[in-house]
Amino acid sequence: MSEMLSGRTTTSTWTEQEIRQQPACWIASLENIDRQHDEIDAFLQPVLSIPNLKIILTGAGTSAFIGDIIGPWLARHTGKNITAVPTTDLVTNPVDYLQETQPTLLVSFGRSGNSPESVAAVNLADQLVRQCYHLAITCNEAGALYQNAEASRHAKALLMPAETHDRGFAMTSSITTMMASCLALFAPDVISTARFRDVAARCQQIIHSLGDFSAGVFGDLPFKRIVYLGSGGLQGVARESALKVLELTAGKLVAFYDSPTGFRHGPKSLIDNETLVVVFMSSHPYTRLYDRDLLAELHRENQALRIVSISASPEHALPADSQITLPPAREFLDVEQVFCFLMYAQVFALTQSIKAGITPDTPSQSGTVNRVVQGVIIHPWQEA
Repeated sequence: MSEMLSGRTTTSTWTEQEIRQQPACWIASLENIDRQHDEIDAFLQPVLSIPNLKIILTGAGTSAFIGDIIGPWLARHTGKNITAVPTTDLVTNPVDYLQETQPTLLVSFGRSGNSPESVAAVNLADQLVRQCYHLAITCNEAGALYQNAEASRHAKALLMPAETHDRGFAMTSSITTMMASCLALFAPDVISTARFRDVAARCQQIIHSLGDFSAGVFGDLPFKRIVYLGSGGLQGVARESALKVLELTAGKLVAFYDSPTGFRHGPKSLIDNETLVVVFMSSHPYTRLYDRDLLAELHRENQALRIVSISASPEHALPADSQITLPPAREFLDVEQVFCFLMYAQVFALTQSIKAGITPDTPSQSGTVNRVVQGVIIHPWQEA
C-alpha cells in the first residue's frame, strides 16, 4: 500500500502503523489487566506491603524513560519509595542503587525483553539484594524478561498485546502501552480502564487530525535542530521526543531536551534561526507559570526559527500561530497528557525521517545502531 507523503509516493511503514494503533493497544492492555486482577493482586499486594520497600522502575533506552515520565507522579500519588534507574546504570554501578538489606521490587520494562543490560540488571538485583522481587512489563512473550519472570516464584510477568512488539526500529506503541499498564497497576484509582478511555479518545483525535502525517506537525520549515522542553515528568517526555528524532533521522536532525527552567542555565545558547523549540505545557497551574515565563522570554528574544507550545488550553498572551491546543476533554493530569504529547512527537519524528530520505523502519543503514542493542559485554560483578 502506498500513499503521498511530503510530495512523493512512499510505502506505508510499520512505524506509522504502530503510531496509529496506540489508543486501541492501551485499552486492550488495560482490559487484560482487569481480567487478571486477582492474579496480579495476589503477587503485588503482599510485596507492596513490605516495610521500607524500594521500587525501581528500569529499562534500557526508551524503556528507561518510562520511569522518568511516570515515576515522580507515582511516588507522590502512592506515597511509595519509587525511583527510576536505567538498566544501563544498574549494570555499571549496581551498588549505587541496590542495597543488600533493603527489600526491592525491580519493575523492568522491555519491548523485546532481550536487551543485555535488562537481563543482567535482574540477575544483579537477585545477587546483591537479600529480599528482591521482580515485575516484568514486556511486549515479547519469547523474550528473556518474560520467560525468566514466569519461571520465578518471586516474579510476575505482564505481557502487552502482541502488536506492541514494534517491528519498526523506534519504540512507539511499546513505550506508551507499557507506560499505561504500569500506571494502571500502581494507581488503579486514577488510571482505570474507564477513565483512560478519555485519554485514548483524545489521542485518537490527535492522530486523526494529523491526517496522512504529511503536514509537518510543527510546520514545514528548514529545521536543523529541535529542542523539547518539559517540567517534572514532562522532561522525560521531552527526552523521549528528542530521542525519537535522533533515531528516525539517523542523527541528521539534531535534538536536545531540558526543563524550561534548566534551559536558561547555558543550553539556551544553542538556539539560532534554524532551531525549533517545543514546550510541553504542564497542567499544574504553579508549574505552568514557569513554562509561560520561558515561552514569553523566547518570543521576546526572537532567536528561534519557530517556538511551539503544546497545551490543553491556549496561552492568550502569546502568538496564536505558535500554539497547539489539545482537543477538548475533561481536565487531564500531566501523567495523562504525556500520551497526547507523545503523539505529536512521534509523528514529527516520522515525517522528518521521510523528509530526510530515510526509511523509518530501518534508519541506521550502517548497522551501528540496532533494534535490540548489540555489542554489550556483561562482566561478572566484583567487589572493589
